[in-house]
Amino acid sequence: MTSTRHDVRAQIPQDVRDHLDAARSELRKGLETFLPPEFFTHRDAARREMLLAWRAGLDAAITRMDEKGAKPAPAPKDAPTAD
Repeated sequence: MTSTRHDVRAQIPQDVRDHLDAARSELRKGLETFLPPEFFTHRDAARREMLLAWRAGLDAAITRMDEKGAKPAPAPKDAPTAD
């Protein structure tokens, strides 16, 4: 049986989760103090481009599946022919 993320988080004590959340928040604030604002603008733009690339890949895969489904199935090779 596989455990889900929720199951794993439930096993971590609440005070540990609170500490990790606070540490993550402080890390973000620390990064914002020495990284220029352009870094975050570029990061967000790069993330958006990556998501658009995934969307394009998924759209192409869906289109291929739709086209494949629209084609008639080939006749079995051992099927009798009408003469």
